[in-house]
Amino acid sequence: MKAIMDEKTKELIAIGASIGAHCQPCLTYHVNKAKELGADADLIRAAINVGHMVEKGAMAAMREFANDVFDAPVQKVPACCGGKSN
Repeated sequence: MKAIMDEKTKELIAIGASIGAHCQPCLTYHVNKAKELGADADLIRAAINVGHMVEKGAMAAMREFANDVFDAPVQKVPACCGGKSN
């Protein structure tokens, strides 16, 4: 069975994802699109708040991971971010 999601719901999800991804142009686009589709201010604000909750969880997990990496012994890992491998 194919699940169906209406366009307004998709835009609300995209608003939360835009917050989590820190994509300002995405957020502007998806807020405007949600408004065009009839999403009211409370619904859009709720989507933004959910995005902030996800963002907060990801930041906490990254903070803990960074501390673990800092405290770990030096190890050989694949290169990333344009750097050379160790």
